[in-house]
Amino acid sequence: MLRTHSLKQAAAIPSCSFDIPRHTIHVRKLGTMESISRVGVVGCGVMGAGIAELCARAGLDVLVGVSRPASRDAGRARLTGSLDRLVGKGKLSARDRDAALARISFTADLGDFADRQLVVEAVSEQESVKLDVFATLDKVVEDEHAILGSNTSSFPIVQLGGVTSRPENVVGLHFFNPATVLPLVEVVGSVLTDASTVDRAEAFVTELLGKQVVRTKDRAGFVVNALLIPYLLSAVRMLESGMAPIADIDKAMTLGCAHPMGPLSLIDLIGLDIVAAISESLYLEYREPHYSPPPLLSRMVSGGLLGKKTGRGFYEYPR
Repeated sequence: MLRTHSLKQAAAIPSCSFDIPRHTIHVRKLGTMESISRVGVVGCGVMGAGIAELCARAGLDVLVGVSRPASRDAGRARLTGSLDRLVGKGKLSARDRDAALARISFTADLGDFADRQLVVEAVSEQESVKLDVFATLDKVVEDEHAILGSNTSSFPIVQLGGVTSRPENVVGLHFFNPATVLPLVEVVGSVLTDASTVDRAEAFVTELLGKQVVRTKDRAGFVVNALLIPYLLSAVRMLESGMAPIADIDKAMTLGCAHPMGPLSLIDLIGLDIVAAISESLYLEYREPHYSPPPLLSRMVSGGLLGKKTGRGFYEYPR
């Protein structure tokens, strides 16, 4: 039986195109200094919007690439909803909210990313889409030292860098959902990534965004998901076998292990499709049975039951 959680809809916001003061972060580049003030984010789903908000609140000029007007409108709604909640809780002033929104603009043309000094790709976990984004960014971003980052949770960074002429500048920047709250970012260098790129990416994340970093090798799942995904899949298998109902599985882990959220609720938050994609990537790399996606998870994804973002997963989320 499906359980019910509440989920508020975010309101749309007007387009922002004001001239704004720009803050900069200074990071080392091959013995010199560079100023990063112009950042691009490709994709404005849950993760892309969160990353864009972080950068805007840090004082950066943020350009968000979207594929269609509906994505732009949904992204704006996510951004304004998140910032409005902070204002409502007294954690952000209305003036700072408006300033952050003014720093964010949208485009459907990646050619507009020509002047970006750092770009974070945050599109869906589809190989062809990600490869196309990186191939395009390689052609349009003019700064030869620009960092091209990916928020991927499952694809090899070396593969993304391989479609560019500058794989030494391609790095994984794996934020966690919600990106505006969770303090960790995994910084991932491939066998082709220059050490200075990893250093600059870490400086950007820690000094400007105020996050903490763990460095990891370019292996499927990196550190967090390689540990987390088998736990989540075990919960699905437990439900699948009839050992315990949804609510009891989650209750056991929140009360018995002091986890802030049960595994099935967490899968709904992450997205069943994302969990399945990471699981498949892990299984392809390691060939270990506990990484293989359970049939129930695969069937729910096929049925469009993806969790909070679609209104229904293991629980229901009234809109």
